[in-house]
Amino acid sequence: MNKYNKKIGILYILGAAFGFALMGLFVRLAGDLPTFEKVFFRNLIAAFVAFFMLMKSGGSKSIDSKNLGILLLRSTCGMAGIICNFYAIDHMNIADASILSKMSPFFAILAGFIILKEKAGIVDIIATAIAFIGMIFVAKPGASFTFFPALIGITGGMMAGIAYTLVRKLTGNGVNGVFIVFFFSSFSTIAIIPIMLMNYVTPTPMQLSMLILAGCGAMIGQICVTKAYSYAPAKEIAVYDYTQVIYSALLGFIFVGQIPDRLSFIGYTIIIAMAVVKWMYNNKKVP
Repeated sequence: MNKYNKKIGILYILGAAFGFALMGLFVRLAGDLPTFEKVFFRNLIAAFVAFFMLMKSGGSKSIDSKNLGILLLRSTCGMAGIICNFYAIDHMNIADASILSKMSPFFAILAGFIILKEKAGIVDIIATAIAFIGMIFVAKPGASFTFFPALIGITGGMMAGIAYTLVRKLTGNGVNGVFIVFFFSSFSTIAIIPIMLMNYVTPTPMQLSMLILAGCGAMIGQICVTKAYSYAPAKEIAVYDYTQVIYSALLGFIFVGQIPDRLSFIGYTIIIAMAVVKWMYNNKKVP
């Protein structure tokens, strides 16, 4: 396990936020390709890059049955999270999809209690409840056209929260962070092939370029977030991951011409404010 270092963890989180924001932009720019196809290319590229990084670092020790089970669960939750996130990106504002995926730290509080036996304080509980109110502003349940993609995006945030909690458990058990990414990417690539082939569409050269760039952005984000949570707990550094919403809003405006509406901005403010409150509270308890 890597030695605790909060500053390094923050730097990795900022890098992850930008990488995932780029991924979201390129996924949207890839056009009307099926979601499963986009997920396949994203994970295929990530698997190749992670494999070479793993070989460069000397490979990984054998994984015992206990950690293998956790790896499989982490990979399944991570794959479900990506599918949901990509669907949301394709069917709603990129920044809205981004903030819904960033509900993962709040879902991670519940997952941390169940998986890691971490007790949530009263501030964490209240902040999570208020953040869910902000989520409602973004999801807009009264608008039927946008609510279903938003619901899928929320599910993606929940799956990501569980996945990142399991990453923390794995790194705590001494599993190499790059190996976690390689295992997840390889598992997701293979598992999604049968579904993808049911509705495969041959991408144009431009679409293929966007898919490759999306994969590169995702790889940057995945490596950085895995490294970040191996240096510090999510509850201490996850707040910096919300810079992805800012990146996504700027990239969406510049390249796609998207402008979030008033309700979305209210939701962003509430969710990010609660993330900051939770972070400040937890920071006081950490030397």
